[in-house]
Order: sequence, then structure tokens, then C-alpha cells
Amino acid sequence: MFSKACEYGIKAAIFIAINSFENRRVSPKEISEEIDSPQAFTAKILQALVRHNVVKSVRGAHGGFEIDKDKIAKTKLSQIVYAIDGDSIYKGCGLGLHTCDENRPCPVHNKFKVVREELRAMLENTSLEQLALDIKSGVTFLKL
Repeated sequence: MFSKACEYGIKAAIFIAINSFENRRVSPKEISEEIDSPQAFTAKILQALVRHNVVKSVRGAHGGFEIDKDKIAKTKLSQIVYAIDGDSIYKGCGLGLHTCDENRPCPVHNKFKVVREELRAMLENTSLEQLALDIKSGVTFLKL
């Protein structure tokens, strides 16, 4: 459902948030190892997250990536998805047709429209804090 870049972006943001709770910045290398992503690809994803103010980059010997603690609770999953994939997830045809809309719907248009609306609600109502705390507590896992 998400692009590979978006999947990595979500995982990276969660990993950075977990470490930010501990007042720890993480390097691109640590992030790429944790999320099993090539380092150069991870760097591009991190740049997009920085550009969209999802994460913060600090240069220097003690630099790395972090998220301000008060911002973790306010950051929604939808912001991460938008930073990487834009809003295409809300607009695409369920069958991949180029011209699918209310006037010329594909066979699954109306059913897929409901799924997209539920997905939007989930993304807009799920905070980075929720995801990070579930991992910290062992309820969910970032890596199996």
C-alpha cells in the first residue's frame, strides 16, 4: 500500500522518536541498519523528512537525527506519508487505472473509496508517539 520509501520513512521516524525519548540522536548508519534499508536510500528519505519538518538533523561530532520530545506526540503518521509519497495514496485508483473518478469509476471505485477514507482517518489520528511507545513497551515490533 505504501511505497518502499514510505515504509522506510515510517520506520525511520519511529526509530528516531524512540531514541529521542532517551535524549539520543541517531546516525544515518544506525537508522539504515535498524530499518534494513540501504544507507544511500535512507539518506534521501531522511532528507525528505527533514525538509517537511518531521525530524531534525544536527551536524557535528555529536550530531544525528532527532525529534523534539514535545513534537513526537503532535506528529501524525499522515505527515510522514505526505513527506515521502505526497497525497497520492488518497487519490490513486484501486486497480491502477489512469482515469478513474466519480464520473468514470473503475469496478472497485466505490468500495476502494471507503478504504481510502478509513486509511486517511487512521493516518491522521495515529501519532508517532503512539507507535514509538508501543514498540518501547514491547507491544509491537519494528524489526522481527
